[in-house]
Amino acid sequence: MEKEQHELYEYARRRIKQKKGLYYHFVVLFLVSLFLFAAIKLFTFIENPALFIWILTGWIFLFLLHFVKVFITDRFMNKNWERDQIDRLVLLQQNKITELKDHVENTSNK
Repeated sequence: MEKEQHELYEYARRRIKQKKGLYYHFVVLFLVSLFLFAAIKLFTFIENPALFIWILTGWIFLFLLHFVKVFITDRFMNKNWERDQIDRLVLLQQNKITELKDHVENTSNK
């Protein structure tokens, strides 16, 4: 397998693993929420329902962070993005060095 094909395969495998983890996180969140709701409403195991709301709110916040990481951050800021940024910064530095060399040469020739 060529290097590019291997990189594409590894990227696809890593993305699938991230999405699978996110879906698993969602299913667990849903099932635990359903269980806590049933425990409060049907069986009254939990005496303080506000605790359930705080737990669920915190967990939903963590799920949203996980969602943003998988579908927004990692989707756009992957290895290709890093390479592009590095190439852009190297080019800027090379241009700056060339500009400084030209400036030094111009001042020394005067």
